[in-house]
Amino acid sequence: MTTPVRRGEEILLEISGAAFEGKSIARVEGMVVFVEGGVPGDRVRALVTKVKKQHAEARVLFVEHPSTLRTDPACVHFGTCGGCRWQHVSYPAQLEFKQMHVLDSLERIGGLQGFETLSILGCEEPYWYRNKMEYSFAASEWRDERPTEGEVANEGIFLGLHVPQRYDKVLDIQRCHLQSEPSNQILAVTREFARSSGLSVYSTERQDGFWRFLVIREARHTDDRMVNIVTAEDRPEVMREYAHTLTSRVKGITTIVNTLNKTRSQIAYGSEERVVVGPGTIQERLGPFEFTISAQSFFQTNTLQAERLYETVADFAGLSPEDVVYDLYSGTGSIAIYVSDRVRRVVGVESSASAVKDAEANALRSGRTNCRFVLGDLKDRLSDHTAWMGDEGKPRVVITDPPRSGMHPDVVTALVHLGSERIVYVSCNPATQARDAKMLVAGGYRLEKIRPVDMFPHTYHIENVAVFVKM
Repeated sequence: MTTPVRRGEEILLEISGAAFEGKSIARVEGMVVFVEGGVPGDRVRALVTKVKKQHAEARVLFVEHPSTLRTDPACVHFGTCGGCRWQHVSYPAQLEFKQMHVLDSLERIGGLQGFETLSILGCEEPYWYRNKMEYSFAASEWRDERPTEGEVANEGIFLGLHVPQRYDKVLDIQRCHLQSEPSNQILAVTREFARSSGLSVYSTERQDGFWRFLVIREARHTDDRMVNIVTAEDRPEVMREYAHTLTSRVKGITTIVNTLNKTRSQIAYGSEERVVVGPGTIQERLGPFEFTISAQSFFQTNTLQAERLYETVADFAGLSPEDVVYDLYSGTGSIAIYVSDRVRRVVGVESSASAVKDAEANALRSGRTNCRFVLGDLKDRLSDHTAWMGDEGKPRVVITDPPRSGMHPDVVTALVHLGSERIVYVSCNPATQARDAKMLVAGGYRLEKIRPVDMFPHTYHIENVAVFVKM
């Protein structure tokens, strides 16, 4: 079958719309072309990189006529790093595209109509919003330009972010616009110290070396700042020297932790932590509640937007003082604790034992005695809820915040059988939320309203809060 475009061909395209995962849409003789680097309204010259039966893929080589929605990226690494796919799109346009994606998923995948759509909650600070950044050490570097086939990398010690699909080399980041300026100073000083240390980057192939990851965590409401340096070995003398160098050159660091990861797994976690400076934790607030965050604990990455997300959840839930609420996929308990002062009882259900332990500790620190966290598989726990709830009775409201894969069909079925008055569904993946919504509606619920919340400006990711009401 002949297609209107061929792989390796350069073509002129009129970009007509936005697609998911940061791509845009053009058409050639009826064939859809997904374009990397385009903005709706652009006229571009593009290189065709892939051709399939129903569509093709291309990337922009040159913008012949820019869209009015196009803007200059703030970051010099844009286009190579891959972390901020939409920095070349004006922020109001980003919000419009994200809301359109949520609506398209619910209507096309879920077959849903007639629900109220509240305006997307954009981020007041579209830059410098992350409270956690994770950088990787590598012995090889990609140059700050699009990698070409057979490109030879520079060798040494580099500290930054992986380019897409390349986990053996990093882009040596000089300045990231997602976290604060002190964070960039920490990045620069750490790289300089590692290069002068005489110690090498850890190699999974040789299973030797020292430097692995740098993780920086910052509290927005307390100004606490943690540096977590992940290494393959315990070298206290090196860590003491590193801490002295870092704290003398960067102000505002309240704690430094050395996490030991002696395994081949390329993750910024480990079995042991050494506190080098300070308490080893930072304090942060969500609303009136205070959370203690350790080096390896989970916490929402955008603190200010997390508060707006949780307030939307509470509003959609329509809570009253006598309510019993279930919080499914409760994680470390942040949603459960956030709504706990408005209801009689919150029960979180979570399959991770470590997350349940963190949730219990967070509730204790916040003085919340009406929060209970239950370990177990959701479909089993929901099916036998009377066995462990005692006299509390079934919940009037269920809040569910599943991972990107959404809820297992058995969990949706169990939710329908539970029959709560309201289900508030928080999702980071509109497609799987729409799939699950279709099952909830088939089970006797009505989608009342939704509100998207932008947690990650300049990326294609979007959170959506939806409330379902029992018919």
